[in-house]
Amino acid sequence: MFDEYPDILTVQDIMRALDIGKNKAYDLLKRNQIKSIKIGSNYRIPKTYLIEFIYKTVSV
Repeated sequence: MFDEYPDILTVQDIMRALDIGKNKAYDLLKRNQIKSIKIGSNYRIPKTYLIEFIYKTVSV
């Protein structure tokens, strides 16, 4: 799943993968619905966290 994406994603990668806008992406990250690592003011999201979020969302 998401083979074309790097192992560590940016907010822009999340936006493209989920087909969502910037505000929604940041909302998901700030609410910790998608786990992330914050380095300074930048979010980095391991691809496994995105996949975990998708599985949780689909199984609800």
